[in-house]
Amino acid sequence: MSSKILCKHLRTKSMFIPALAQETSPEAEENVGHPSHCWCNCTLTETGPDDRAVGHQVCQPTRPCFEE
Repeated sequence: MSSKILCKHLRTKSMFIPALAQETSPEAEENVGHPSHCWCNCTLTETGPDDRAVGHQVCQPTRPCFEE
């Protein structure tokens, strides 16, 4: 199983709750079947600096605001 590269600015609520820590990875999101709430740490909203929605599936290296 390959690990997906995520933008360093992508945040989820599960990152801050120890009991939900295993749900932080994109693989866990696929297994659970529902996406966790995400936001961009640059804009502090659900929209990135490029005015597009953020999430595990869309915050990829092809976006201009992506940082590894």
